[in-house]
Amino acid sequence: MKHKPALTFWQIWNMCFGFLGIQFGFALQNANVSRIFQTLGAGVDAIPALWIAAPLTGLIVQPLIGHWSDRTWGRLGRRRPYFLIGAVLATLALLAMPNAPALWIAAGLLWIMDASFNVAMEPFRAFVGDQLPTQQRAHGYAMQSFFIGVGAVVASLLPWLLAHWGVPNTAPTGAIPATVKYAFYVGGAVLLGSVLWTIFTTREYPPETLLGFDDNAQAEPVDTTRAWRPGAAACVLGVLLLAAIARFSLARDLYLLAGMLIVAGTLFVWLAGARGGGMLRQIMGDLYGMPTAMRRLAWVQFFSWFALFAMWIYTTPAVTAVQFGASDPQSAAWNAGANWVGVLFAAYNGFAALAAIAIVWMVRRWGLRTSHLINVCLGGAGLISFAVIHDPHWLLLSMVGVGFAWASILSLPYALLSDNLPAAKMGVYMGIFNFFIVIPQLLAASVLGALLQWFFHGRPVYALVLGGASLIVAGLCVLRVREPA
Repeated sequence: MKHKPALTFWQIWNMCFGFLGIQFGFALQNANVSRIFQTLGAGVDAIPALWIAAPLTGLIVQPLIGHWSDRTWGRLGRRRPYFLIGAVLATLALLAMPNAPALWIAAGLLWIMDASFNVAMEPFRAFVGDQLPTQQRAHGYAMQSFFIGVGAVVASLLPWLLAHWGVPNTAPTGAIPATVKYAFYVGGAVLLGSVLWTIFTTREYPPETLLGFDDNAQAEPVDTTRAWRPGAAACVLGVLLLAAIARFSLARDLYLLAGMLIVAGTLFVWLAGARGGGMLRQIMGDLYGMPTAMRRLAWVQFFSWFALFAMWIYTTPAVTAVQFGASDPQSAAWNAGANWVGVLFAAYNGFAALAAIAIVWMVRRWGLRTSHLINVCLGGAGLISFAVIHDPHWLLLSMVGVGFAWASILSLPYALLSDNLPAAKMGVYMGIFNFFIVIPQLLAASVLGALLQWFFHGRPVYALVLGGASLIVAGLCVLRVREPA
């Protein structure tokens, strides 16, 4: 076994630089797609269902890309071909989204755009595990968090900045303002350029060299004969939920949750008796046999990303209603509020870039688990405060907590996880780990609208309160994860 060589600061910088563009596009999507949907005629109660496309594509795409990239080797290497394909497709989707002539076309473009982001983004996590020795992996993920923060700050601010520079911020009924259009055009150029920078300034280890390093865990064989047990339980829960939806006339969005349970349960039942080495069986077998640390971190990710998805889809309707007192997407007050949401999103990403530096010090002093607990609780308090703050400028203070939570979510769970993953399956396990990012988003899209109607009279600000509580639960769950030496 050989020691994996340490990389210089600039080598780590280059390998993470592509995340700047990916997050630039991702931030434009998060801050503006709800606005585009409402401008094209969607009601507030329909927004979660329209957003279902984004997490659903991640659920399908990420494990497939991880599986394929583990088995790829060519002129561009192992992970970089997927960086390139995803960046090109995402750029085209960014250029098309603000020109969507109808709501259904915008929903389809969101599906394409999010799938493309996932194709480019998923291998980046495995890329850090491939290239860096154990002692540098936390630095690599922190560098990714830094670029995520920087890219998202500029992207989220763009419509607001363009409006201050004289670009029209309103448009006729059903048309997207020029500020949003130009922001998406810039985003496409930044995304493609930054990913190309990483592709042409980095190299990758051949598979045989990578497997020879001493910092990679070995894959253990997995007995899948009992996989039918969780599968049967999931199927029963799905059928019971379908019966409840029909009996009590529950929200139709819940059909997605019931369908997910039945499909997942059926796959696990199938896995128990499946033979051979096909791709689906390998992915399902890896999901069933994932390491203990990954199982415990799954709950941390679940509650964290439920909160983040609630924030992304409900901050615009919440802020425009509570802090700006507007509900008409064509009004000046509503568009001013929507632009302020862009400022808030830029703020939390800016604070996240600074928090990425502070988190290194926090981990040295308190360790990974305690640091993550503190950070996500700060984020939870920030989201809950949206319900009691009425001056929009004071929401910037709320974003300090959200920024610390965001930086921590993007780095510390991966630092806790990476040393427990076998080198030969780094990509597929990173893809499977993202299930626990995607599943809570699908759950949020399925149940948040119904929860708001049942308990909060349809007021979107309470989706942010639920998200804040979810972040605090995520912090408590991290205490169950073993701290690495």
